[in-house]
Amino acid sequence: MSDIFACRRRLLAFLAGSPLLRSAALGTFSLDALAQIAEDRDYLAPSPELAANVFDMENLARQNISRAHWTYISQGVDDELTLRANHEAYQRLHLKARRLIDVSKTSIATTLFGESLPSPILMAPVGGLGMAHADGDKEAAAGAALSGHKMVMSTAATFGIEEVVAARGGPVWYQLYTTNDWRITQGLVRKAEANGSTVMFLTVDIPARNQDRMRRFDRTQGECVDCHDPDSTFADKAMLRGLDAPRNIGAGNPAMDWDFVKRLKDFTKMKLVIKGLTQPEDALLAIDSGVDGVLVSNHGGRADESGYATIDSLPEVVAAVNGRCPVLVDGGIRRGTDVFKALALGADAVLVGRPYVWGLGAFGRYGVDRVMKILDAELDIAMRQAGTPMLADINTSFIRRG
Repeated sequence: MSDIFACRRRLLAFLAGSPLLRSAALGTFSLDALAQIAEDRDYLAPSPELAANVFDMENLARQNISRAHWTYISQGVDDELTLRANHEAYQRLHLKARRLIDVSKTSIATTLFGESLPSPILMAPVGGLGMAHADGDKEAAAGAALSGHKMVMSTAATFGIEEVVAARGGPVWYQLYTTNDWRITQGLVRKAEANGSTVMFLTVDIPARNQDRMRRFDRTQGECVDCHDPDSTFADKAMLRGLDAPRNIGAGNPAMDWDFVKRLKDFTKMKLVIKGLTQPEDALLAIDSGVDGVLVSNHGGRADESGYATIDSLPEVVAAVNGRCPVLVDGGIRRGTDVFKALALGADAVLVGRPYVWGLGAFGRYGVDRVMKILDAELDIAMRQAGTPMLADINTSFIRRG
């Protein structure tokens, strides 16, 4: 990988020095600027402290993680229009900087689902974190303990909830893949409750999907057989151990409907958040079903190929919910300014996935800690620039669309 970086640097240096090409317009960037961008993207931080932003973590994680696993982590669906839209949409939103407002004291603390949190930035559920680090979810949970952030654990975790809670030093929130077997679903919910989870995120956005890039890997050949048993199924996931799951069990339930949501709500003591809604019509149905929260999400661009960003869906969902429950959002958040924009458009909190996975792949728990603290610090800076010392001060008046 370092050879590729070196070749790219040499090519851009050559182009930047060409009198002919220097005079040619290249988008909105000069060749010197493109060369600088390439240098930034090639930077490999020698320690977590010397990672200036989450992209520095991405550089190192890409080098550390196997090609197949990196493909799984980074991919979207179809032509990846939604994946790109999630991040690019934030670049069309601009912050209004206000001056001569006392921002000598700021706070990013918040309360969500009855719990006091030091930050509105949560760690999203990500399955198979063992792809990024040998200790996967346990190491990510240890990073969450260092940074103080709330972690949402995936049903598809590499380790069981007991181990994750022990590494976190306290309860985590839980994300549920319902499976197509109500008995197994009940067992998963009971496990989460028994280990102290108070909030459950029900994923509803992947009844089917098309991931081209991942299908190019043959799990029965090459590097894949080093860590995958080709005969394994979802029944072998750590969270399903002890539940006597049938071998053909599926992660999702394509027959799931709003009656199922009500049934699940009645079954659990946890607060129930629907994860994966992007339309105001569905948000209204969620409210009618008695849910405790809505997460505007398209699975990080890994579900539908609508080409529509979650941050663009957020205002419509917020308007439909009209304060009747918290609204959260994920997808494409890479900077504290992105967090500010989401909060300004009505989100009560945000979740990030890939950035902390990059930190995990780069430096383990210390990389996770650093990523989350970078985002916190950037959010604080954005608040000072906008003249909003408290989260409650942030509203749509601080956003300009361009």
